[in-house]
Amino acid sequence: MSLDDSAFLRACRRQPVQHTPVWFMRQAGRSLPEYLAVREGVPMLQACATPDLIVEITLQPVRRYGVDAAIFFSDIVVPLKALGVDLDIKPGVGPVVADPIRTAAGLDVLRPLQPDDVPYVTEAIQSLVGELGDTPLIGFAGAPFTLASYLIEGGPSKNHDHTKAMMYGEPDLWHALMDRLADIVLEHLRIQIRAGASAIQLFDSWVGAVAPDDYREFVMPYTSRIFAGLAEVPRIHFGVGTGELLGLLGEAGADVVGVDWRVPLDEAARRVGPGKALQGNLDPAVLLAPWEAVEHKSLEILRRGKAAEGHVFNLGHGVLPNTNPDQLKRLTDLIHESTTT
Repeated sequence: MSLDDSAFLRACRRQPVQHTPVWFMRQAGRSLPEYLAVREGVPMLQACATPDLIVEITLQPVRRYGVDAAIFFSDIVVPLKALGVDLDIKPGVGPVVADPIRTAAGLDVLRPLQPDDVPYVTEAIQSLVGELGDTPLIGFAGAPFTLASYLIEGGPSKNHDHTKAMMYGEPDLWHALMDRLADIVLEHLRIQIRAGASAIQLFDSWVGAVAPDDYREFVMPYTSRIFAGLAEVPRIHFGVGTGELLGLLGEAGADVVGVDWRVPLDEAARRVGPGKALQGNLDPAVLLAPWEAVEHKSLEILRRGKAAEGHVFNLGHGVLPNTNPDQLKRLTDLIHESTTT
């Protein structure tokens, strides 16, 4: 089977598939004992800049679960760190920025990204493509809004107070920041595609905090520019709490709209409209319940997913750290066995 005939890429393109493809956000990570073993004593951002570690961690869930796609092991702040932004990923907290950007002068650090800034990305992807064979590799990046939120707030935020204050109160500064971030994200994804990634996912984790009219004005132009520059591969767009934005996420230019667990897939298909595939959307917490609950919920998602023109089974957000890997293996097998034609 050629890479282009993989169930994952065919589903992304809304073509007939031999079975519903499945992969899991954060499949390479904290729930795997083999991941914890190789990451012991290695800070997150160091791991994300070490090609051998990137390759090993990316391959671990493919070996264990038999999923239909690998996702490049990295973090959304990697390109910002490569440009010299003073940040770190604090365990149990997330990305923390030493000097939040709240003035025009703060934009100076956000110069254009060059391939030489992230050589470990190119090296790791080239190695992975050779190892994965006919299993597609998904490249990914954080979307400008979510990156802007970290940069402005200085870390994770519940209400995105400073972010929205800039967006509404200093729109010129906001647009200047988003413009630079869009260029950085686009180049970061192009680097991954040139190295061999066969699809990309844009994570806009926090964009669910924005109302639809504000999304269209303050966010969508930059997301659209990124997707327009990546037309050679399937493009997935995912955010959390984006039920009110699903139509706009598709309108922004994605081929596949990721759906969190809050909106059933048949309703999501209606909101997104024709011409798009859907990805999702099992609540990750369901995996902590007995297998019978996992099976019931997953089969219901497959049933509702038939309303979409293409369906990639996934979670509605990332794998939780205390998930039993055996549940994910069993779930992968269930999806394959239940949908094989």
